[in-house]
Amino acid sequence: MENTVDTGALLEETGDAASLVEGWMKASWGMLSVEKILWAAALLAVCLLLIRLVMGLVRRLLSRSSLEERTGRYVQQGVRTLLYVLTALMVAGSLGIDVTSLVALVGVFGLAVSLAVQDVLSNLAGGMVLLFSKPFTLGDYVATEDGEGVVEEITLTHTKLDTVDGQRVMLPNSRLVAGKIVNYSVRGVRRADLAVSASYDDSAGAVRASCLRALSRVPGILEEPPPQVVVSAYGESAVAYRVRFWASTEVFWDAHNAALEEVRACFKEDGITMTYNHLNVHLVDEKNTKEK
Repeated sequence: MENTVDTGALLEETGDAASLVEGWMKASWGMLSVEKILWAAALLAVCLLLIRLVMGLVRRLLSRSSLEERTGRYVQQGVRTLLYVLTALMVAGSLGIDVTSLVALVGVFGLAVSLAVQDVLSNLAGGMVLLFSKPFTLGDYVATEDGEGVVEEITLTHTKLDTVDGQRVMLPNSRLVAGKIVNYSVRGVRRADLAVSASYDDSAGAVRASCLRALSRVPGILEEPPPQVVVSAYGESAVAYRVRFWASTEVFWDAHNAALEEVRACFKEDGITMTYNHLNVHLVDEKNTKEK
């Protein structure tokens, strides 16, 4: 459901705020004095000094925390912006300016901007959730509802993925937070689950021994947890087996592909039949059939 903005009402509120600003400017500038200007200048200097001290403290606290450097920069920018806004309001108040009207004007424009960029704000909120919850980090291979690939960059609004076919995908953070995320890299290991089949004439023990011998030839397969070969189903023309093993994330696909090749080679060496569907065709002699 799309949000609509009443342009007429917004312009009317903006006009009222502008009239308020014009009124307090006329009323306030005539009340300025040298004493107020000097006091405002001193207050500004003190506030700027305090901002430097506070920002130094924030940087030290962030350096000791577990937050990523990127998240720390965003926090610093937010704190700095808030402190500058408070400083501007305090200095304006020391000059005798009615800051309540200024706050009202900022509120009106803030409402207009928030309605115009609500999708951006939604992505911004999603980016903060991702940065603090850390479901993935740079270099992880993840699968989402909108695509999968290696995480190349995480910004406050979008996350950039590099796919295996060389494409760069930019995903809105709001969709990432609301959807399912599968991280294949966070544990450092992955399990392969290969489907193979063998003839009913070959015993399960012989098939299992041949598959394990094939896995022993493949570099990168972990000994712990040990590989497994189990019967998974009895088909119409073959027995189905599942060959399972663990490998580190870096060499997973190399081990996966090599294991498929070695299983076929060992089946051939051990005389195990890797069955496949056959189609038998019977030719009928129509002439002889009619004579009979």
